[in-house]
Amino acid sequence: MTLFKQIYSLLFGLFVLVMTSLAYFQFTETRNFMANQMESELNNASTSLSLMLKPHLQTGDMVAAETLVNVIFEGGFYRKVSLTWLANKQVQEWENPIVVEGVPQWFIDLDLFTSQSSETVITSGWLQLANLKIEAHPGLGYQELWRVMNNTLLVISVLFLLSILVLHFRLKTLLTPLNEIAIHASEIAQRVFNPDMDLPKTAELKTVVEAINSMSGQLKQVFNTLDNEVDSLRRDNLIDGVSNLPNRQYLTGQMNSWLTDPGYGGLLLVKMDWLEEIHSKYGYQVRDETIRVLALRMQEQLPSIAESVIARIANTEFALLITKGERQDINLYLQALIRLINQEMSKAGCVPNRGFAIGVTERDGDMQASDLLSQADNALQHAATSNKASSWFDSQHLQEFNREQWRDRLVTAINQNQFVFQWQSVLDCETNEVLQRELYCRLNIDGKQVRAGQFMPYVELLSLGSQLDRCLLESVVKQGLLNINNEPVAVNLTHDSLQDPEFHTWLAAFLQKTQFAEQIYFEIPEMAANNNLAECIQLAELIRAGGAQLGIDHCGRQMGSLSYLQQLKPHYVKLDQSLAFYSNNQQNNELCRALVNIAKGLNIEVIMTAIENQQQLEQIQSLRTSGYQGYISAPTDVIRMDGAASMS
Repeated sequence: MTLFKQIYSLLFGLFVLVMTSLAYFQFTETRNFMANQMESELNNASTSLSLMLKPHLQTGDMVAAETLVNVIFEGGFYRKVSLTWLANKQVQEWENPIVVEGVPQWFIDLDLFTSQSSETVITSGWLQLANLKIEAHPGLGYQELWRVMNNTLLVISVLFLLSILVLHFRLKTLLTPLNEIAIHASEIAQRVFNPDMDLPKTAELKTVVEAINSMSGQLKQVFNTLDNEVDSLRRDNLIDGVSNLPNRQYLTGQMNSWLTDPGYGGLLLVKMDWLEEIHSKYGYQVRDETIRVLALRMQEQLPSIAESVIARIANTEFALLITKGERQDINLYLQALIRLINQEMSKAGCVPNRGFAIGVTERDGDMQASDLLSQADNALQHAATSNKASSWFDSQHLQEFNREQWRDRLVTAINQNQFVFQWQSVLDCETNEVLQRELYCRLNIDGKQVRAGQFMPYVELLSLGSQLDRCLLESVVKQGLLNINNEPVAVNLTHDSLQDPEFHTWLAAFLQKTQFAEQIYFEIPEMAANNNLAECIQLAELIRAGGAQLGIDHCGRQMGSLSYLQQLKPHYVKLDQSLAFYSNNQQNNELCRALVNIAKGLNIEVIMTAIENQQQLEQIQSLRTSGYQGYISAPTDVIRMDGAASMS
């Protein structure tokens, strides 16, 4: 029960007690007063009637006596009059039927008043003439008591209602700061730091608000410090000090992570010997300033053409990893890079189109980072020896299908739910129990099983992501994959689904009608959280409202702040695979530790990825993450409850 309800109930109870006591006091006092009043009136009536009957009794005029008795009946509430002649013991009785108007019978049946009577001996000198007895009726008492109690209860009810209204609004006003404190404290518990609350006028609450504001500020400072620590560790270990670009180690980690996921793009290696010419003419300071300007312009202009990671990997060598781009996009990127380099060479007084070489290669199927680097380096050496500005590595790879052929085959396979499922276990770091299972899928195309690494680039190119996610989720439910095991199933959502309002509407309806919605974990990549935060927040609220949970994949891959975690409030994060690569270095291991501390501080579970063997697992034990995932527990085929492999 809330504090408001407790105080309200207490004051309500006290008020009812006081009002009940007042009503009872008024009731008893009125009843006693009316009993005494009726007794007094009865005695007066007996005395008066005795005096009026005396002369008529002396003469024996019974008609006049009866007339006087009737007058008594008409003037008050009297039930019976008895007159006993003492001379001959003759008894005369007069009874009056009493009807009490305006008083309910149940009230009269309470017998609140005792029966009253008065006897008087009528004498003439020393001679006793008759004995007069009058019995009163309590109707007057009931009438007066009923009237008084009605008025009393009416006044008490009005006062009660007015008091309740005043109490209600006054309590709300007094407790509003306390309610704000509760909301503010709850938000702090969820690591949401709003501006400081205004100080209330109540002294006690003012002290509490000051303490809450102070605590909020300190916690906010702690998390900002952790975020800054992550940024500092990245800069110290993964950023080149001259160009402020990522270094070779960061590039290698990003390539390793990128190549493990389905994707398309390429790598450009650039060797700029003209920078050594700047060094020999003007010194290292001018050369370093030229490198900084060149790096800044590359960061400003090139990512708008295609998503990319730009790194300085040696003294005069740069690498540009295009993480999403077809051959024509890579070519546009290359031409923009050549123009940019020539512009900077002209500004520095060097001859354009000389003194640099660029090697270009495309991602092709299953590749390792070493393969990509080797191909780009071969192309670079060819450009340098042939005195060309750029050279492409010729993989002599012919595409199996063109774009439209891929569209036809993908649409058919997706709509017919031609999914073949595998999943990989996420294991608890302490008990090795399964925490969740991440779902992977293949598609049956032209009678062959096609891996996600082959078809997902075309799904993105052709904007079929939301259609794929819908059919995949429906197939998961249809095949009963959610209730094969007790562990939740993690499903990766595509970028198309994150930005598609129609998919959001469909997903809300899907979760409402799905019996095992709590068994679904939806994962979105960190890049999407950074680039489309508003849509991701909306999707996160929708997912939680439907009973499912949200996870962030590739957490820590981006160089930016992790403040998005406070707004998205995911259930867990999966650290990017590049961090497993960095963790081989003790200094970079501190970067992983700082990321884990930030997530844990926000009450978010942390899962380490790319764990390949027991030695690597032992290395991450000190990070105290919630779980781990990798080929130490390889993906397995999903076996349905009927014993068949999961395929629709």
